[in-house]
Amino acid sequence: MIIYADGIDDLQESTNEPRALIHPFSNLRAGGRKLATKLGRFCDRDDLVVLAVVLGGVLVGHEVAKELGAPLDFVIMRHLLAPNGPGSLVSAVNVCGSLVVDEELLPKTPPSSPLDYFLADALATLAQREQTCRAGRPPRDLKDKTVILVDCGIRSATTMRAAIGALRTKEPAKIITAVPLASCGGYATIASLTDELVCLGTPRPFGNVALWYTDFSRPGDEELAELL
Repeated sequence: MIIYADGIDDLQESTNEPRALIHPFSNLRAGGRKLATKLGRFCDRDDLVVLAVVLGGVLVGHEVAKELGAPLDFVIMRHLLAPNGPGSLVSAVNVCGSLVVDEELLPKTPPSSPLDYFLADALATLAQREQTCRAGRPPRDLKDKTVILVDCGIRSATTMRAAIGALRTKEPAKIITAVPLASCGGYATIASLTDELVCLGTPRPFGNVALWYTDFSRPGDEELAELL
């Protein structure tokens, strides 16, 4: 696996093994531009949609969408419950304006328990956030589309796993997951769930995603609609 630093290939020519990443990406857009160079075969396809995971994936995805000449839309997530610990996290996911959530987690109307009130409030907050991020745009139909699902990186894979699961319900023709970097464990998990995984590198030790960007600044929700 090749590790990149702002467009510099740090592959050791003599051993064909990646060495330590000397410098992280300067910012999220830099990561997106480098990632786009590995996705050129999808350029100017009529069936292509780029989906960015809010918030970290937005600037990365925006650069990918620009380079490929593809429309951009968002995946917005609200984590709800972890019934059996952190590895069992259940999320509500808004995919291009459509809510995906387990029917068993839909609150009763009217709410009759603390859990119902929590779920109702969480889903209402997610719906309001979607309206802010997408400025009231109608849901996008992803059936039979080729979707490039972009985030700034993968650590535990919890977020990307939920995003892929929700996206599958929209019946795209193919899901290509694309990230500038991933942990080794996160890479293995997502590679088994997606149709194709494009990843620039798996630095070790990994730590967390933000460590691999000098500037990890992300736009606020109210700024996102302008990127669409």
